[in-house]
This record gives sequence, structure tokens and C-alpha cells, in this order.
Amino acid sequence: MSSSNEHLLIIRFSALGDVAMMVPVVYSLATQYPHLRITVLSRDFARPFFDGLAHNVGFMEVDLKKEVKGITGLNALYRRLKAKHFTAVADMHGVLRTHYLRQRFLIDGFHVAHINKHRSGKRRLVRPKDKQMVQQPTSFQNYAEVLSRLGYPVNLEFKSIFPPQGGNLRLLSPADLQEKKTFEKWIGVAPFAAHQGKVLEPEKTEQVVRMLLQKHPNARIFLFGGGRKERDVFARWCADIPRCFAAADLLKGISEELILMSHLDLMVSMDSANQHLASLVGTPVVSVWGATHPYAGFLGWGQTDANVVQVNLPCRPCSIYGNKPCMRGDWACLRNITPEMVVERVEYVLDHR
Repeated sequence: MSSSNEHLLIIRFSALGDVAMMVPVVYSLATQYPHLRITVLSRDFARPFFDGLAHNVGFMEVDLKKEVKGITGLNALYRRLKAKHFTAVADMHGVLRTHYLRQRFLIDGFHVAHINKHRSGKRRLVRPKDKQMVQQPTSFQNYAEVLSRLGYPVNLEFKSIFPPQGGNLRLLSPADLQEKKTFEKWIGVAPFAAHQGKVLEPEKTEQVVRMLLQKHPNARIFLFGGGRKERDVFARWCADIPRCFAAADLLKGISEELILMSHLDLMVSMDSANQHLASLVGTPVVSVWGATHPYAGFLGWGQTDANVVQVNLPCRPCSIYGNKPCMRGDWACLRNITPEMVVERVEYVLDHR
């Protein structure tokens, strides 16, 4: 394909981490096919990922709760999309809504491809007996495969959504965050995730924070997470621990959090969205894995096995997303991870930056 009229629609509605994992792929596509117009259709939270990513990337917002209700809402959305005169459609989500939309596009003669999630390989990875501990294709590879089937093979090349010096700290409201002192270390900690099987006990993460501040007295620890439970825990930690700050209390939304993350020396995160946000700004992440496993394909962009904290158990992994009950009943995959293991990995990564 080489027509200057080429216009590709990329659809991915959620979740936060999965949409973030599209960014390196979309960036690679945009820079390697500069003639191609690209529109990403997603929810409003994803706009900061794609605004300004490349000159030929645009963003289209959809409100799934208000606009897209049932078949009527999907038909209305389809009419809006069809009017944009796309020449190809990439369904990066593969759920009922996107399946319906792509069928409409196919009926009307559009060039359409959809994601292969490699579910059979993932099932073999998490089955209770005779596990096949084989690295599954990553989300990045799965997204790139869709583009290849549409005639846009890409070499995945991406470092950060920001320039090499990071995001502009002057855009942050707190004056004391607008400049990072040369003697300071800024460390992020994201101790929560959507499911219990991915969350280290908060008491252990609190110990990690205290141990890091003992080792680095000039450090600042920024806690990431905005839910009510997180805020209550963070408020207690910040009251008890000097130089510990809740990012959501200091900053306004994902855009500002990404700027701050780009200036962190390191992020400590569960297998959660914050792992991927930090990866998008080129920050090394020490990721903690319990019921899930990097073999499922969800390790952050540019992160390596050397950055991973996990324990080997015959039952691991038992879940792709961490949402299954523990078959042992004791969450040994998380219980056996000690604060010392996390801190040791942090020190290793900081020493090898």
C-alpha cells in the first residue's frame, strides 16, 4: 500500500494497561509509514498516550457508557466511523463490541484484521497439571501481527512518548516538583492492582518503602494509585514516613503522572497498569508477579526478566489476569516474596542503569 489516502482505524477500548501497550506499536507504525493517517479509537483516559505521539496519529474518543449502549449505540458509532472513510480497520481488542463493528465493516467491503490472543497457549500455561511453561507472544507482537495482516509490517522501535530529557516538569503544579535535584533519587511505588492475585501484602510494600529510604536518605518515594482503598493506605504511609508522597494528591490526571514518571530513577509496580505507564516513558520497572507470569506476554515495554521479582512454584502461574481464587488457599506466590527480595532487585537495577 502506498496511496496518500490511506487511513487506518485502530480500535481498542480498554483496559488501561492494554491500551498503553499499543503505544510502541502505533508509534512504530506511524514513523515507518509517514504517509498513513492513523486514528486510534478508545476511551478518554487514553488520549494522553496518543496526543502528540506522531504527526499522523489522531485520537477519537468514545464513551461506552453513554454513547454505545446495545446494538443501537453500536450502529450509531459505526455510522460515525464509516463517514471517516477509513481504508483499513485493525481490531486490537477482540470483544463482542469490536466483533460487531468489524462485521459491519467487512459487510461493507472494508479491509479488516483482528487480534489473535493465543488463548490456547495461555490455557496450557495456567492449567493445574502438565503446564507448558512457554513464553507466549507478547501483546506488542500480537498488535504488530494485526498490522502485518493489513499490509503494514513494522519493526518495533520505541523509547518514550517524551524527548530523551523526559516530560516538562514545569507543567506540574507543585513548585518543588518542577526541578529534580541532582543529589535526589525519585522512586515510584505502585503497590496495588485490580485483582488480589497480583497484589503484595501492603505491609510488605510499606517495609519496602522504609528500607529504600534507609538506603537512600535523599530519595523521594511517590506512591501511584488513585482508588479509595489506595488513598486511605497512602494517607497513612505518608503521615508516618518522611519523604513519601501520594502522586494523586499532588498531580492532575494521567498526563501529569506520566511527566513525573519520566523523571523517576525507577518504578516498583505489581503486574498492573502502572508498570506499563512507566514503561511508556522509558523508566525501568521492578515488577512483582504473584499468580500471573511474564510468560503470558504482559511484561512492560523495554523491561527484562532481570527486573522481575517472582517465586517459582508448581502451581504458578494459575491465572492470566490474577482474577482466579488461589488453588492452595494461601497465596504462597505472594507470601513467599519478601521485602528484601524487592529491595535487592531495586538496588540491582539502580546500579545497572
